[in-house]
Amino acid sequence: MLKIENLHVSVGERQILKGVSLDIAEGETHVLFGLNGSGKTSLLQTIMGNPKYRVENGRILFRGEDITRLPTDERARRGIGLGFQRPPVVRGVKLGNLLALCLAKSARPDGKKVNDLAGQLNLQPFLDREINLGFSGGEIKRSELLQLMAQDPDLIMLDEPDSGVDLENMNLVAAIIRQLLEKDKRAARRRRSGLIITHGGYILDCLHADRACVMMEGRIVCSGNPRELFDDIRSKGYGECVRCLK
Repeated sequence: MLKIENLHVSVGERQILKGVSLDIAEGETHVLFGLNGSGKTSLLQTIMGNPKYRVENGRILFRGEDITRLPTDERARRGIGLGFQRPPVVRGVKLGNLLALCLAKSARPDGKKVNDLAGQLNLQPFLDREINLGFSGGEIKRSELLQLMAQDPDLIMLDEPDSGVDLENMNLVAAIIRQLLEKDKRAARRRRSGLIITHGGYILDCLHADRACVMMEGRIVCSGNPRELFDDIRSKGYGECVRCLK
């Protein structure tokens, strides 16, 4: 699904990613751990094609195609979706209209289809509202997932879906993420893959992940079983990762 080879990325004069390599097979879910500023969000933004992030070396392959130089809209059309940690307010665009546009690629948009999707996340009253304007933290998270459901991507990237969400919203958010990643199907039958950033690790209580990586200073420094890595981080902190590297 996704193969990243020796990726070096800069923002302005500062190098952010320093030789990142990563492989995610079809149907797999990977999680990213790391301190703030370690490069996790930068990696997702680079995969999505944010022009602020300049690829200096390396390449990004999606389903075998080199997409390193493709613009964001072309990556989205090919099946890459991103749920932001702090998405912007989009004034003048109603949530329902955006969902209808996303649905147009695979089905004729109609009110019933949009309403059905919104109903799964209790967001019907928000369809006539401007995107994220006046939304609470939990409502923004649900709105991001609703947009991904309408987009129906093959690679789903989520930036801290478990941050700033209360318990009631977390249960619903986790259920929709499981649905998006087809966790109700046998592993061999899943076609969607996931890459999820998490700090608190709460998502691991609700969602099986196949592999985890730890990022530090723009590099992936280790990988392994998600639960084992998170338990080590929770008990020993990231300082243990630094000592391990030495």
